[in-house]
Amino acid sequence: MGEGLALTVGKAPDFVVCGRVETAREAMEVIGRSIPDVVLADLTLPDKSGLELIKDLQAQYPDLPVLVLSMHDETLYAERALRAGAKGYIMKQASPQTLLDAIRQVYQGEVYVSEKMVRRIITNVSGKDTGHRQLSVERLSDRQIEVLQLIGAGKNRKEIAEQLHLSPKTVAVHEADIKERLGLASVRELVRYAVSWMEKR
Repeated sequence: MGEGLALTVGKAPDFVVCGRVETAREAMEVIGRSIPDVVLADLTLPDKSGLELIKDLQAQYPDLPVLVLSMHDETLYAERALRAGAKGYIMKQASPQTLLDAIRQVYQGEVYVSEKMVRRIITNVSGKDTGHRQLSVERLSDRQIEVLQLIGAGKNRKEIAEQLHLSPKTVAVHEADIKERLGLASVRELVRYAVSWMEKR
């Protein structure tokens, strides 16, 4: 949680900010000590995927509601975050009042997503989604999405392995799976696709 965000939340009469951390490891430590009522989590963390942090929290604190506050496209990540165990997803550009309302909603045991996401989820369930390119990316696993992002950011296999704490061989397996799921014939096509996809996000 950024300092400005902490100030916004802290000014609300019914909220107290119990901690602000930068890494997943620090989050687990602070949450273990302070036992908050709600956790605000980002998906971009220096030591671990935010989705993995949500899964860890769900395993250790199944009754602790997590609200994801992220710059990442909600059309790709909101459902993934909910599947991981989050109780809500809100974009960082949302207004302060919308954020406070979202926190209150997940604290009360409800799920929060934007109206746009509600419509999208309903459309997906009804089988009428026509966003074929987006759907092709949605076929990827959470880990494969991370690999695709890093490829699109210009990282090589060794750098991706180091950042995700994987072996280069495992990254190569993910690359092969991504190519198959996206119908791409070569690593060059995969890199082109990844760069193009990142530019359009």
